[in-house]
Amino acid sequence: MAGEPRCSPADLSVVLPEVAPGDVVAAVEAAVAAAGGWARTPLPERIARLREAQRALSAAKDELARGIAIETGKPLTEALGEVGAVVAKIDLTIADAERHLAEEGNLGGPHPALIRRRSRGPAAVIGPFNFPLHLGHGANVAHLLAGNPVIFKPSPLAACVAARYGELMLAAFPPGVFQIAQGGGAEGEALCLDPRVRSVCFTGSVPVGKALARALAEDFSKDLALELGGSNALIVCADADLDKAAHAAAEGACLTAGQRCNATSRVIVERSIAREFQSRFLDALAAFQPGDPLLATTKLGPVISAAAVARYERLLAGTQGAWLLPGRVEPEVGGKRGHFVRPAVVLREDDGATDAECFVPIISLFIADDLDAAVRLQSATPFGLTASVFTRSEATFRAVGEQLEVGNLYANLPTTFSPSTLPFGGLGSSGNHRPGGRGFIRFTTDEQAVQWAGL
Repeated sequence: MAGEPRCSPADLSVVLPEVAPGDVVAAVEAAVAAAGGWARTPLPERIARLREAQRALSAAKDELARGIAIETGKPLTEALGEVGAVVAKIDLTIADAERHLAEEGNLGGPHPALIRRRSRGPAAVIGPFNFPLHLGHGANVAHLLAGNPVIFKPSPLAACVAARYGELMLAAFPPGVFQIAQGGGAEGEALCLDPRVRSVCFTGSVPVGKALARALAEDFSKDLALELGGSNALIVCADADLDKAAHAAAEGACLTAGQRCNATSRVIVERSIAREFQSRFLDALAAFQPGDPLLATTKLGPVISAAAVARYERLLAGTQGAWLLPGRVEPEVGGKRGHFVRPAVVLREDDGATDAECFVPIISLFIADDLDAAVRLQSATPFGLTASVFTRSEATFRAVGEQLEVGNLYANLPTTFSPSTLPFGGLGSSGNHRPGGRGFIRFTTDEQAVQWAGL
């Protein structure tokens, strides 16, 4: 924000441009003015405008990926994947729009009738830093196709690359239909609580999500979609392919430096194979060495900020157990000062209970006497986003999976394997049953039942 110098987390000598707070009131007024015209715009024209934006985003993919890497520290290979998902999301959401926004007739009632979807009005989308474009973009595109003007407030930690994304999107739409509102918590709160904003899509922390839910509880007509994180477990059964499980656990823990809502923060292993898995897991983590995110060979970039480093240090100091991989802060890597940390693994013997998200590359390893104990350990948090079960037996996967209260369940895949072709959302403290990913457009309109007689 203005007056607060920002530096790249991978090179503290790189000072990023200051960002002034946006005028939230003016943005909402412009969105309200544009709402009627955009709602009446035929879907084919909305699609054509999204296609125009898609072409611009695709042409700028290298620029956007580099911006993500510089501003957030995400390795360039991951950043390129994020931008690729941004471009592909438009195709998937157009297909969803053609399916879910269509009128439904032939309902078999006493009178001719149909069910139609009505545009709701201005939408506020609050984006996170870890996927500064992709996560907000999914909601942006769905609301735009549904006929709702969008005000996108990106994370202030990724303001520059979000501004460039905003320029590319803005050019494809009439005035007021798509806007960027920069800012921090105050601007986000003002945007979400404005009574003229009819939908809120928030990705971020549990405390802020709960505060939003309380603040909006009495406005029944305003839809709130929350994605609030996870404490995700990878369960390794006795019959698992241990190499695959070890590499999946390492990848799930270290992608985006552990700063993913679906990151693997807990690994639960059956006792009979625990020692062998432990050795392979530590070997797999050796591939994730902190490095310059602009290098194609880097698999582990820095965490986002000094505050994230401090959280990492608090967890190292405060977690009880035997440290198999102690972890440490690396103030300098490759001649560059930054927020670099190493993966850490702690063997824990407690009940696994936690109500906090880790969000750094620290992994708790638990040993379970049997699969019932593994399920109890997995369920020892209020989160319910993702879980993965490694086994060669479909019957075992199904039996264990039926007991896991998560929105996304995988067999023999990392907890981070969340393709845009599927819905993505969590239960419990992870969200409020408004899944992102595929099909999110279902939550962007109001359903109206229409019937008539004598016409």
